[in-house]
Amino acid sequence: MTHPFDTPVTRDGATLAGPWRSPRQMLSEQSYDGHASIHDDATAQKLGFKGGTIEGPTHFTQFEPLAYELWGERWFREGCISVHFRAPVFEGEQVRALIVTDPATPDRAAVRMEREDGTEILVGSIEVGRDNGPTALEARLAGLSRLADPVILRDVHVGMVSPRIPVRMAADDHMGQYYPFTLAQKRLRMTEPSPRFETAIPLEMISVLIQHKAGEDRFAVRGPHVGLFADQEIRLIDGPLEVGADYEIEREIVGLSGSRRTESMWVKSRVYRPGSTAAVAEMLLNSAIMKESYPLYAEQHAALYPA
Repeated sequence: MTHPFDTPVTRDGATLAGPWRSPRQMLSEQSYDGHASIHDDATAQKLGFKGGTIEGPTHFTQFEPLAYELWGERWFREGCISVHFRAPVFEGEQVRALIVTDPATPDRAAVRMEREDGTEILVGSIEVGRDNGPTALEARLAGLSRLADPVILRDVHVGMVSPRIPVRMAADDHMGQYYPFTLAQKRLRMTEPSPRFETAIPLEMISVLIQHKAGEDRFAVRGPHVGLFADQEIRLIDGPLEVGADYEIEREIVGLSGSRRTESMWVKSRVYRPGSTAAVAEMLLNSAIMKESYPLYAEQHAALYPA
């Protein structure tokens, strides 16, 4: 079978490295709750970033050629990447993907992405199959403390499940206000293009397929607010997901956590073929909401938790 990528991959002992790439920003016009997002320069700068950030899953494509070098076609059927985002990337910066293998775990490896100055962009695990123990994010979620004094997430709780939402992604389907572009447009700007992506949805666009109707999940998150992806895991169970095929998404809140600046909602999204009870893919996503972006945060916190 013809190799699906032209990407040069180098090996140095246990480490596979991809080339330096400059991912492209395609979310500068994204909006939700009637306002711009963290990917808009002005909005991001108000929250302390130097400009609009490149969406985290954009980086997943740089790992696909490396994963294919390790596992071949299994990667497209049952691959999983699980990462914690540590630093943002801005358009014009160069980053590279690295996978560090371990002979003791042939179906799982460690991943990281770095900027030219050595800054670590993301860390986590990558694997094929489901018998490798907890992923990087499953282990991370299990060790987090419960969210204290919730305000933005006051009205949601672990165990909430959404109704199933129908989704599809044909090549020229516009993916809405959350993702104002098509798969065909994305393919022209991906760091690692491949003929395979004419029929199989690339990993970074699985995130778009799952998230583009996230506002229909009926979870009572208070807003308006600005959030970002802090942790993300995408798993294929019976892949690949097909371009133009009909799917249904079900979401479950599996964790609530927080930090000094954020309230985080961890959601497990499951992808089904219509009428099926067997998931074909899953995504675990930590959406970290910036407290300062919610105008009523201080007022409501004071009312809910008086000193």
